[in-house]
Amino acid sequence: MLSAERHCAVQSEMGIADAGWRETHWARTLDPDQLGRVAAGLALVDFPGGTVVCRKGDPVEAWVGVVEGLVKISSVSHEGKAVTFAGVPAGGWFGEGSLLKDTVRQYDVVALRDSRIAFMPRATFQWLLDTSIGFNRFLLTQLNERLGQFIATVEFDRLLDPDARVARCLAQLFNPHLYPGTDPRLQISQEEIGYLSGVSRQRVNQALACLERAGLLQVAYGGVTVLDLAGLARYPETAPAPAGRGR
Repeated sequence: MLSAERHCAVQSEMGIADAGWRETHWARTLDPDQLGRVAAGLALVDFPGGTVVCRKGDPVEAWVGVVEGLVKISSVSHEGKAVTFAGVPAGGWFGEGSLLKDTVRQYDVVALRDSRIAFMPRATFQWLLDTSIGFNRFLLTQLNERLGQFIATVEFDRLLDPDARVARCLAQLFNPHLYPGTDPRLQISQEEIGYLSGVSRQRVNQALACLERAGLLQVAYGGVTVLDLAGLARYPETAPAPAGRGR
């Protein structure tokens, strides 16, 4: 049994069928028989905001997807220093690396808001590897995109100022392969942006104001609307030149 089930009730079969996971990139690679087997084994669990979805050091029993909500993938050292590796919005799946290596989980996963999480058992995941060429191709792309994301995160953390870190953090949530279907009107709080970018909430507020003046996004209560995704992804290269400065 999935460890998460010890704390939260699993949703009904009808809820699983209607959860929207069939519209993900990987599900569209499967034939009807494969989709049926996945649906039969998939479990949906609701997690309140602030609770642990997966814990570092636990056995990896399932591939994990975010059906609704937002989670962060992070780790805390013995000295209490925390680092966030990625945020995963609705539509994103993660944990394939740990399943492929057959190792314990190397990070914590925490729900930043009330979230509905899907768990695909290891046996189903392994069966798809053995039977679906399309699923294998999806995973190759997924692993490549994830590697690129983590390399970029290290670069952002070491080289960029807080404004740029917030910009790149938001842009990462629109990766079309890792997080398909992210709406330009992104429901995310400044506190959540701070968790994902490693920037204080107060500094996030300043960064968003800067990015709004640059015409890259529009700030609203409870979220932001992205106006120029390419500009966010390349900030500060796309930042306006200071007044009086020639080209």
